[in-house]
Amino acid sequence: MHAASSPKARIGVVPAVTNARVARSIAEVEMLQGLQRDSFAYFVNEANPANGLVFDKTRLEWPASIAAIGMALTVYPIGVDHHFMSRNHAAQRTLATLRFLACCEQSTAPNASGYKGFYYHFLSMTSGRRAWLCELSSVDTAILMAGILTAAAFFQEETAGEAEIRRLADMLYRRVDWHWMLRANPLLCHGWTPEHGFLKWHWEGYDEALILYILALGSPTFPIPAHSYLAWAASYCWKAVYGIEYLYAGPLFTHQLSQAWVDFRGIRDPFMQQHQCDYFENSRRATLVQQQYAIRNPLDFEQYGEFCWGTTASDGPGTVTRTVNGVRRTFFDYIARGVPYGPDDGTLAPWAVVASLPFAPDIVLPTIAHFNRLRLCEANPYGFKASFNPTFPCEPARAAGWVSEYHFGINEGPTIIMIENYQSGRIWALMRQCPYIKAGLRRAAFSGGWLD
Repeated sequence: MHAASSPKARIGVVPAVTNARVARSIAEVEMLQGLQRDSFAYFVNEANPANGLVFDKTRLEWPASIAAIGMALTVYPIGVDHHFMSRNHAAQRTLATLRFLACCEQSTAPNASGYKGFYYHFLSMTSGRRAWLCELSSVDTAILMAGILTAAAFFQEETAGEAEIRRLADMLYRRVDWHWMLRANPLLCHGWTPEHGFLKWHWEGYDEALILYILALGSPTFPIPAHSYLAWAASYCWKAVYGIEYLYAGPLFTHQLSQAWVDFRGIRDPFMQQHQCDYFENSRRATLVQQQYAIRNPLDFEQYGEFCWGTTASDGPGTVTRTVNGVRRTFFDYIARGVPYGPDDGTLAPWAVVASLPFAPDIVLPTIAHFNRLRLCEANPYGFKASFNPTFPCEPARAAGWVSEYHFGINEGPTIIMIENYQSGRIWALMRQCPYIKAGLRRAAFSGGWLD
């Protein structure tokens, strides 16, 4: 059955965001706390306590990803606050991670862990060395550094362990040579390999690189110039979709990832000043566009509707073409799906809906409830399944259709963090204290709100 919802719903003038706290019931608080607890277990169980490395996903013999490590370092403070983990245990995990990152090999050797302060996208869970001939990743290093700086902001007690956390975090951030990643180009490069040098792609167009540019601008040792940020913003595309004007990016995660750490409420760069908006409000509008796309359901996928949406980079049923109910459809494996222009194969990601909670709780909370009715948490130790596709035929038949068998650290982290930012603003508050974040924002010409 397709969801029955009017395509005219919620179109037109987008109401302004207010600072009023949405009233929350005890059941809602318990539901969100349960999601956080379940997702937090990923970073307890899918990690190597000896070196702090975290599996990229729950597949046998899979490597760690540095983005998942950055997520772990960010969620440990939340675990302490909610008594999922003791402060001492969290500090030990954090220290093991930072000590490894500080001591592992940084060189041009093909089996090193990193170079120039950057780290390879994937690392062996045991040795910590480069896996799969992957790239030295600029944006994943930024996610890692965001987690490292979160740890430094949280562990402020005057103990030997917490003082070491702060010292190592500062050293690791300061040694990243962000300027080198420009490669004589105003835009930051995606990455580098010892075999082929810099990748041919640069970060342009609005995407998850917002946190990358801010951290690169804020560096006291190897900063990129302010005109690099201006060049990036010049590649933005402002669109009107379904009567909603916003800074366009198709996958939902691109509107969330940087805001896991940076509180963009009320602060604006020149681009957002021009459009009388801010990045937080922009993400709310992008969330509404996602819901509207599902309501309209132009490709006629199963179950899309008012409370069944969430298109983003996610696992999929596989690269295959099938005829489903007389329609020839192409499905994908892991790919950055987006709306309204695609690619889209009917795959939805519940975690991406949860990570939109701070922006649009009025549509996110009932969507979470709907996903619960689809039993997407059943027999599942880590919260919601990563993705599902009701259109893809599977045996045995089930309400959600195809469901990913894996969990991903890059999914579990935003689930925990954005629930926390919605409930308490805890990570935002920690990062508002970070001098490097503030310096990066100011060099990007942000002003207003808490930054002033």
